[in-house]
Amino acid sequence: QLQLVESGGGLVQPGGSLRLSCAASGDTLNDHAIGWIRQAPGKEREGVSCISSRGTFNDYVDSVKGRFTIARDNTKNTVTLQMNSLKPEDTAVYYCAARFDPSRPCVASAARWSYWGQGTQVTVSS
Repeated sequence: QLQLVESGGGLVQPGGSLRLSCAASGDTLNDHAIGWIRQAPGKEREGVSCISSRGTFNDYVDSVKGRFTIARDNTKNTVTLQMNSLKPEDTAVYYCAARFDPSRPCVASAARWSYWGQGTQVTVSS
């Protein structure tokens, strides 16, 4: 059973940066697509980014393109989300999620993930 644990959240000023990490245990991430999904208070979950199992494909929601970068290291069973030029509207709980998908591209979406982490809070405020 794949288990995911996020870390790296916190409070940052607008324009600042944070780097979120997702560490997996219980199984290898090699054949899993990974997504980052966020949920702001009073809003639905939103797919932020995803990366395919080999890292060949990735996708971002329009609002974070050019500011966020997703990466994975299958040798370390980790996925990261580098977030730069943060805005107050990026404030949310960020979740790491995974599904078994060894070959296809992915789309940044909040749907169709099999495994979820517990989430990490990101707050962008002055």
